[in-house]
Amino acid sequence: MPQHPEHLDVVIVGAGLSGVGAAYRLKTECPGKTFAVIEARQSIGGTWDLFRYPGIRSDSDMFTLGYPFRPWAGAKSIADGASILSYIHETAADTGIGDNIRLSTRLVSAAWSSAEAHWLLELDVTSEDGDKIRRSMTCGFLYSCTGYYDYARGHEPAFPGIGDFQGEVVRPQFWPEDLDYTGKRVVVIGSGATAITLVPSLARDAASVTMLQRSPSYILAVPGRDRFADTARRYLPAGAAHRLARAKNVLVTQAFYQLCRRQPELAKKFLRKQVTDILGNDQVVKDNFVPRYNPWDQRLCIAPSADFFRALKTEEASVVTDTIETFTPRGIRLSSGRELDADVVVTATGLSMLPLGGATFTVDGKRVDLGETWVYRGLMTSGVPNLALCFGYSNASWTLRADLSSRYVCRLLNYLDRHGYRSATPAARDGMTRRPILDFTSGYVQRGSGAFPQQGKRQPWVMRHNYLLDAPSALFSNLATDMAFDAPAGAAARAPASAPADAPDSTALEPNRPDVQELVP
Repeated sequence: MPQHPEHLDVVIVGAGLSGVGAAYRLKTECPGKTFAVIEARQSIGGTWDLFRYPGIRSDSDMFTLGYPFRPWAGAKSIADGASILSYIHETAADTGIGDNIRLSTRLVSAAWSSAEAHWLLELDVTSEDGDKIRRSMTCGFLYSCTGYYDYARGHEPAFPGIGDFQGEVVRPQFWPEDLDYTGKRVVVIGSGATAITLVPSLARDAASVTMLQRSPSYILAVPGRDRFADTARRYLPAGAAHRLARAKNVLVTQAFYQLCRRQPELAKKFLRKQVTDILGNDQVVKDNFVPRYNPWDQRLCIAPSADFFRALKTEEASVVTDTIETFTPRGIRLSSGRELDADVVVTATGLSMLPLGGATFTVDGKRVDLGETWVYRGLMTSGVPNLALCFGYSNASWTLRADLSSRYVCRLLNYLDRHGYRSATPAARDGMTRRPILDFTSGYVQRGSGAFPQQGKRQPWVMRHNYLLDAPSALFSNLATDMAFDAPAGAAARAPASAPADAPDSTALEPNRPDVQELVP
């Protein structure tokens, strides 16, 4: 007699920073729900477990990248990857969600059945000896916390002559544990966050490090420690100090972003002056640090304690702005005719975007093409029942939005239970104008945004990148707006509500909610 697949109320996909946070929210705000976190890798941590290149660190402060429910106790505001990974492990252990995490379990496909009101998940489970076993599971709600990126492969441009190069070519995404670059000549191709991180780290031991960029990026030097947070922690309890530092950093980050978008010329002058003051060489700044776009048309890179610029002031590190003509046996020949000798070339050329971790989705037998759907409140998609996607901010800490998404999911689950509904499906309005969810000119966004849901021009169909606006929307907006629910037994189906997009939900504040104070960032 065939056995029925295991059924859970909720399945969270991904045990990185977002997935562990989502599990905590689900456990504390929906305590009656059965759930599991499935993770394709053999350990938790996501990005912070996968990337092991030298110097890997956060590109946001840890008071906002960290969880609002778990104060960041580290000394550095911009933390190294190992510290962040430890923070995730400790959070999972201390909150008791470790038992809900299933490692070496990859989601292959998910099929929604309206008749059964559940998702049928096909999973590849890798045993300790490396064998893959196909298993099935069902769940009432599916929450994907896999992020934007394809972690199995990055963006790999076709470099002419790369096969002739006699040195070593390394991708940061797959950094070899045994790579020894001590005393060697290293060229880092790229000008994004990874390259900005690698250069000062490699320069400590390499004979020379050259960052070869096709075009410059904006780089902002920030303090490695947060003096405001240090002072707050000296006089206040850990939780209060964390919330205060978090609120301050949310406001400062959002204010600077708004300055960049509303007064780009003023922001350019500020950023350029900062670099000139640090390097003390206006010509170097003109040649290598004047981007062709406005600040925040692409994500801003940061240099904690100005480490990148300090490395450039030594003889061990330099920046060259040029394009590649071809690789040679000894290095790289540039379009200008200059040759860069290299023993190691690091291709920090960016990641590729991949929705839903590469899994395929169907609704009642029809395949879901995410690129044809609309994003709802920044986390659900039109026409797809009981599915949420965790999208973080592009202009601030990922976790700020990720945590709001998780809290919204918990609100929605509790709403369904109170009304006896089995599913909720965002119903798109007619006549909306389509826009990509990420309004960036970055190459990885331009290459991959078409595979993701599109946004409209008004709520709840806008992917806002503003925590101050998103927080009240996530916590108090009307859950019935533009949402279709299935019917309780014996009742008629409920059509999308016509309430104003951000009208408050009368059930938003529940008396047993322990964390209403977290409305403060």
